[in-house]
Amino acid sequence: MRRFRRRSGPSGITSLIAALALAGGAAIVLKPSGRSLEGRAQVTDGDTIRIGEARIRLKGIDAPEMEQRCSKDGRSYACGVSARRALIDLVSGETVRCRAIGRDRYQRILARCTVHGIDIGTQMVENGWALSYGRDYDTEEARAHERGLGLWEGEFERPQDWRREHS
Repeated sequence: MRRFRRRSGPSGITSLIAALALAGGAAIVLKPSGRSLEGRAQVTDGDTIRIGEARIRLKGIDAPEMEQRCSKDGRSYACGVSARRALIDLVSGETVRCRAIGRDRYQRILARCTVHGIDIGTQMVENGWALSYGRDYDTEEARAHERGLGLWEGEFERPQDWRREHS
């Protein structure tokens, strides 16, 4: 004769409800759309910052990679480092405010960010240290090109093309 012993602990239904609640909570945390982030930013490269533990990719711009080289007056220079320096100059010592839009394929938060109400992406593209990515800043890019600012002072490869060749 077999005897069955009743298990103590949560039933299957209770476990299912707990799992669904955890999954719902994770979705809120992992999908940051509309979330606001604010604080002092640390600059990773010309289009990525960190506020606290949040890694933020500036939506709509693409800056040269840190290892990328460009040329000006026939001389090679580290344009990725120059783009990073330009972003540092914009945010250094300032409160950065970001509105999350989603996540990129590297799980960084995609966001539009401002300093004193001025869009950082606009500044980076207008100053020629980033390019419009996805047509968001096409007007600003054309203005920088016309004025020969930043990258437009010399010759460069678009960051997405450079990444394709060097990945």
